[in-house]
Amino acid sequence: MSACEVCGGPCTDLPLGGSVLDACTRCGHLRRDLDRAPARHRDHAYGGDPTLDAARLHLTHRALVADGAPASVFEIGYGAGGLLRAFHDAGARVAGADPDQLDRDVDPVVVAHGRLHACGIEEVPAGEPPVDLVYGIHVLEHVVDPIETLRRTHTLLRPGGSAHFFTPAGDWAGLRLASDGWWMLEDPTHVRFFTADSLIRAACEAGFDDVEIRRPPLDSLVHDAASAVRRVRPAPRPQGVLAQRSTLALTAATLPLTLAARALVPRLRPTLHLVARRPE
Repeated sequence: MSACEVCGGPCTDLPLGGSVLDACTRCGHLRRDLDRAPARHRDHAYGGDPTLDAARLHLTHRALVADGAPASVFEIGYGAGGLLRAFHDAGARVAGADPDQLDRDVDPVVVAHGRLHACGIEEVPAGEPPVDLVYGIHVLEHVVDPIETLRRTHTLLRPGGSAHFFTPAGDWAGLRLASDGWWMLEDPTHVRFFTADSLIRAACEAGFDDVEIRRPPLDSLVHDAASAVRRVRPAPRPQGVLAQRSTLALTAATLPLTLAARALVPRLRPTLHLVARRPE
């Protein structure tokens, strides 16, 4: 990978223990070749915990409505439909696209009342009604073409609407310390990691001109403990490190320290939150 997929700048090797990522020297964007940075420890894209997923859904929904409750939403990568259900219950018109990568049953209320497309966002047919909010929660690191995904997002928004995307922070301050134990490398479908710079560039390339990057302190609360376990005790874990009770116990024990560190050093927050608005 000789040129950055976002800005076209030259790339160099970023060694992380036994793994190597391609790092843009201009915007810091990271690309991943599984031959050079294999997942090793997990054999499926989904590696969550149901209890933690429920808490994360609540926190994510709260973040998405922080600027006001939308009347209509479109989710890219809706999974089991938990967030769409929350918006539906709040009175919003809901729609989404998902190629069913995770093989999870979709909420029956969402199936009954939502406009759902069983495909990637690039394959959604023309004519989809414009919406107030388009969002994707940890999808940009997976898609074939993130800039095209953002372009399609732009066309789905009504004038004045906004796009929200959460994605792992490739400029996370703890990356070199975590090395190839970094939890985000456990998922074999993570093929890129944005920095704040590269995410802004991608959104602008897609047609947005009102772009903001936030770093949510409460997203991926298991991230630090999971990375530490993988760093200290590398081992095959077909169901992922969160399947171990010891990882969840370590998360709970270290949570006050994790939150304090994130408050003091925002770049220790492992997630970027892109907010991009379409002008009126």
